[in-house]
Amino acid sequence: MMEKTGLLVVAEKPSAARSLAAVLGKHRQREGYLEGDGWLVSWCLGHLVEDAPAKAYDARYAKWNFGDLPIVPEDWKYQIVSDTRKQYDILTGLMHSPGVTIVVAATDAAREGELIFRLVYQQCRCTKPVKRLWISSMEESAIRRGFENMRDASDYDNLYQAALCRQRADWLVGINATRLFSLLCRGKTLNVGRVMTPTLSLLVEREAAIKGFQKEKFYTVELNLPGFHAVSGRFASKAEAEKLCGVCDGIPAVVRTVVRQEKTERPPKLYDLTTLQREANRLCGFTAQQTLDGLQSLYEKKLATYPRTDSRYLTEDMADGIPELCGKAAKILPFVSDLFLPVNAGLMVDNSKVSDHHAVIPTAEIAKADLSALSERERMILRMISVRLLCAVGEPFQYAETTVTLDCGGASFTAKGRTVTAEGWKAVERAFRDTLKKKDTEKDSAAPLPALDEGQAVENSGASVKEGTTKPPQPFTEDTLLSAMERASAEEFAQIEAPEHAGLGTPATRAGIIEKLIRTGFVQRKNRQVIPTAEGVELVRILPEQLKSARLTAEWEEKLRLVERGELDGAVFLSGIVSMLEELVRDCGGMEIHSPLLSGPPRPVVGTCPRCGRNVVEGKKSFYCEGYRSQPPCGFALWKENKYFTSKGKQITKRVAERLLKDGRVHMTKLHSEKKGTDYDATIVMEDTGGKYVNFRLEFDRK
Repeated sequence: MMEKTGLLVVAEKPSAARSLAAVLGKHRQREGYLEGDGWLVSWCLGHLVEDAPAKAYDARYAKWNFGDLPIVPEDWKYQIVSDTRKQYDILTGLMHSPGVTIVVAATDAAREGELIFRLVYQQCRCTKPVKRLWISSMEESAIRRGFENMRDASDYDNLYQAALCRQRADWLVGINATRLFSLLCRGKTLNVGRVMTPTLSLLVEREAAIKGFQKEKFYTVELNLPGFHAVSGRFASKAEAEKLCGVCDGIPAVVRTVVRQEKTERPPKLYDLTTLQREANRLCGFTAQQTLDGLQSLYEKKLATYPRTDSRYLTEDMADGIPELCGKAAKILPFVSDLFLPVNAGLMVDNSKVSDHHAVIPTAEIAKADLSALSERERMILRMISVRLLCAVGEPFQYAETTVTLDCGGASFTAKGRTVTAEGWKAVERAFRDTLKKKDTEKDSAAPLPALDEGQAVENSGASVKEGTTKPPQPFTEDTLLSAMERASAEEFAQIEAPEHAGLGTPATRAGIIEKLIRTGFVQRKNRQVIPTAEGVELVRILPEQLKSARLTAEWEEKLRLVERGELDGAVFLSGIVSMLEELVRDCGGMEIHSPLLSGPPRPVVGTCPRCGRNVVEGKKSFYCEGYRSQPPCGFALWKENKYFTSKGKQITKRVAERLLKDGRVHMTKLHSEKKGTDYDATIVMEDTGGKYVNFRLEFDRK
């Protein structure tokens, strides 16, 4: 291992810091860090530094005004997260400690982990050299290899730029689009996000397809043949089906063709995060967030490799250790003890398909871990990734599929059967699924057909009419929604195989996106289904295409990957986001969106604006012109707590505002003079010169 003296190692969480320190050597616990012989290990507690809010760039942004949009910072500002200020101060002190000569970035080896460290390092104004620790497992052996092979932080500059672009793009779209449509609707805050809104759009499209679906009945005729059934084509008319049924009843069927095909199913790939989340939802009902949290916990306990991965392969240097790892995985799965478990390691090894992290697999630590100490969810996830490891290195599943066509009563009938010739990897999968409380809902394979020859007459003991109905699209579950997000298409996700780098968000962010949609009230869980609320449907209705386009957002994600690979300048990516927002604000100028669901009841009109002639309505703090959203905006407003009125012991009520707007003046009694300490009666005259504030003066009645 490299020289440790003078090192400050910065992890993402205290649990990771303890694992790193255990490998470095004996250490003592201090407040906010661990101290060894000449080295220190501390942590970030997630994000210690975050984007500054809009008002940090200009005080006027504290209020939402159409005329300020789009808000685009020239020099980005950051602030320290208040809840973790103490840990930030500890890290600042450690980074500037004279004994520290090298800082090691040991946050999670991914885009977001890179951002967490860099923002803290820069905010602390540290200039000391930085090395990067890049590991995919918290096992001691992996940590040691990581310390021995640290690289200069500059090697990860593109990764940091991609993370920065993602963060800034989300800030730009979130701040501007949320303000824009909240103002246009004049209602509650409408959270609009770069990835969140297209995801909501997928759900709304599916809901519309379900509600718009017209169910249609159809009819088939089924022959009861020795050991199997044969089915006719569909009939729209029940009478036609009954007619054929009457003709076929009791008449032998003649075999016209027998087609037998030998088929093979290769072993499945290992899990990446998304495929694990999908299967855990389907088999166990876990939400995407629950699966991520459980896997993250296993990672921190050294029982699983890094969770936030989009790869389903291992690297070549891991191949030699796979047989031993499979043996350890088998020992924690009692239901495979009687099965033949071959290990074809080459099936899941491919360097070209591993970028930052390899697939999710168990670690060798499972052999000595106390699995009873894990939560039920953690045990299930560990079992799933262990089963998938054994399946991925198994033999192919082989079967023969036979399709038979028969003639009866002048019509054609079809029967299908399947005969398994080699269980292969399916033996492990089936043994696992037999242990589940709720059995998998996948259809059982067709039963084998008896031996049949072309031209053979087959006894028909009867015919019957079966009624069926066409099926509407199914509501999304988290399993199918994650798949749709991965493919960025509501219509095609079930039919196409996703490329490895595509879709809405990343494996690391998709669970959080779903949870945020539920928190904001635009989506709800109903049993295992994920469906949009009425507010979610309405939000998608009013938003323009560029904000809800799944394909456009997927293109942005692909551009972020180009930034990460150094093939695209981050400024070019952000300029595209800014151009879209500028066009959005320009197109929405003067627009009014009337939506009872999003806007609430219309605000009461109190008069006509003296500047532009539009309605003046009552808000929470003022009586303002509805033209504040126009381009250019009208800035007329009468503030209820107006300083001129409050100095005289009064405020602008609705009645006062109505008189001022109608007559330009209002007579008031018992106005208080602070100077004399007495009350008096007078007329307050409005003098509006078109400035930021409306002016007033007094007129006294002549005696």
